[in-house]
Amino acid sequence: MKATETNLNRFLAQPDTQFVIPVYQRNYDWKQSHCKQLVDDILAAGDNSKIKSHFIGSIVFIHDSLYSSAGINELTIIDGQQRITTITLIYIVLYQLAKKSGNKKTESKIQKTYLINEFAEEEKLKLRPTENNDKALKFLLKSDANQYFEDFSRLVENFEYIKTRINEENIDVLVKGLDKLMFVEISLERDKDNPQRIFESLNSTGLELSQADLIRNYILMGLKPKQQLIIYEDYWQHIERLCTVQESNENRVSDFIRDFLTIEKRDIPTKSKVFQAFKDNYKTIEYESLSGHLNKIKRFATFYNKLINSSNESDPAISRQIYLINKLEINVSYPFLLEVYSDYEGKKIDKDTLVAVFELVQTFVWRRFIVGLPTNALNKIFMRLYEDVDKSDYLASIQRSLLKRRGSLRFPIDSEIRDALRDKDIYSLQSRNRMYFLERLENFENKEPVSITGNPDITIEHIFPQKPDIKWLEYLGKEEFETIKEKHLNTIANLTLSGNNGSLGNKPFKEKRDLPGKGYRDSRLFLNKYLAGLEKWGIDEINERYRILCDRFIEIWKYPDVEVDLQSNSEEINIFDSDDPTNKKLEYIIFREEKHQFSKVAELYIYVLSYLFTEQPITFFTTDLGEKIQLTKDKSVLRYATSLNETYFIEGNLSNRDKFEKLKYALAKFEITDDLIIKFAD
Repeated sequence: MKATETNLNRFLAQPDTQFVIPVYQRNYDWKQSHCKQLVDDILAAGDNSKIKSHFIGSIVFIHDSLYSSAGINELTIIDGQQRITTITLIYIVLYQLAKKSGNKKTESKIQKTYLINEFAEEEKLKLRPTENNDKALKFLLKSDANQYFEDFSRLVENFEYIKTRINEENIDVLVKGLDKLMFVEISLERDKDNPQRIFESLNSTGLELSQADLIRNYILMGLKPKQQLIIYEDYWQHIERLCTVQESNENRVSDFIRDFLTIEKRDIPTKSKVFQAFKDNYKTIEYESLSGHLNKIKRFATFYNKLINSSNESDPAISRQIYLINKLEINVSYPFLLEVYSDYEGKKIDKDTLVAVFELVQTFVWRRFIVGLPTNALNKIFMRLYEDVDKSDYLASIQRSLLKRRGSLRFPIDSEIRDALRDKDIYSLQSRNRMYFLERLENFENKEPVSITGNPDITIEHIFPQKPDIKWLEYLGKEEFETIKEKHLNTIANLTLSGNNGSLGNKPFKEKRDLPGKGYRDSRLFLNKYLAGLEKWGIDEINERYRILCDRFIEIWKYPDVEVDLQSNSEEINIFDSDDPTNKKLEYIIFREEKHQFSKVAELYIYVLSYLFTEQPITFFTTDLGEKIQLTKDKSVLRYATSLNETYFIEGNLSNRDKFEKLKYALAKFEITDDLIIKFAD
């Protein structure tokens, strides 16, 4: 590796040299603000005679010490693409201005020095960007003001902005500024240096790359150029396309790889460490083995594409289920659903089973949501759920696995739903959850479903209004009026859907019911059927409508009808929800998403406390935690001194029950109450 300070103009002016942006590089994505800053800096440098040079960072490239068959020296740019491309755009603007003014000498100098290799037989451009940018760059060089570039291109957008910044008045200042630009030239040799390691080092110091960018570079950077192109075009390009949300054009490759690695390792990488987890899983990237690895990733990406774009699933019933899953934003279920989708595509299960699994996932998550159970436990549940699948009894095995869970991991039963739904504030839920709930209530077994989400003609209405007319107080009486206002206003029993919310407003109930063409009596919606026949709207009617809607809830989000041995110790369970561990042995534990084979509670006790003490010892001394576990340097004061580390000891002469209680106390102090899962041995 060689690093030298170099003048940018002299670097770009090298004859018979081409600056190649490899396929593994991210796209040119500088925004107008970046271009503005660069142009401002160049003009400032050119306008100040005291400034002899202006530093613009580093440019890192791979030098193969070989010339192409056309006699062109190719430099593969691995850091500096954004700056080199933007400087090239500035020179194209200068080239066009010289051409427009008839200055043939300047026109020719700029073109043959900074834009093309005059004597190249094939590709003449000095800058060779990736495919889409290549088209845009060639379009700009044609200099035809009467044509428009059909596709969106950041190159074209930034070129148009730079044109507005350069004119006859400042062109000389700009040229002076360009000549003062300096950078650190870092030249690597493919067979001697490690471009990937250097690239990662650059990224760690602030280069804003996504986890997917780093993974793409890791896969492709070490390959020869022709191999890079094959792997990129056959695999990675398709993976990126498949992992794009069509509606928003959002790229989710990083999220997909995270889900794929969860499937592979039964461990969920943190979002900021997906690249590191990928490297750990694929320690060596050889061209010969890449096809096998990437073929599997690409296959799962086809399923992921349908999960994030429900319209890409051709079967209407399955597409509908995916739409509902996404409505709830149950992204944590994707690793599990990808494996189920794989079984469906592999004809291991039929369509009805797939649809039933999607329904089950919704039911499990939505029931937990209504009851108010924590959502942060879901990722761990879905991470390992597929392990419990019995291929000969597919759906039932998943149902049993979910039903065996207890405490904060449980599958809420019907009585819990009835209790929670009576008083739950539905109106204040996030819009997506509220609309999901009402849409499913309305359209259940409806042969002519009503479009609700995104429909401006349908709004949520309070039957007893948020700001009721005085007539409501007159016919209800003060006590009933206040009770409804305080306890029932935002509950599901007092909410409905209406296409005439503005018309109904805060009117008395009978007026809302009988409004010609707009009232409850003329409504085709299921949610208004019960209201159509009522004479008044009071507490008795609210309670009856709650019962009707609650029954419908339980019919839609049906509790699984399978037998489960709840006495079995075979399920994983949060330590806070576990039974008395007296006289019990462990099969394993999962702590901080890592699985450990421990058979004795004593092993678990020491492992967790040692881990916490190593991670954050101060907590043991600034709280009463140290006292609770009898932390000391003097082991003689303990009945059975157990080593926590080389210096500190704790009391080990405790019952299993006491060990569990002290562990729970420690986890609560560290605010990680969901991080220890245990499985008792049968």
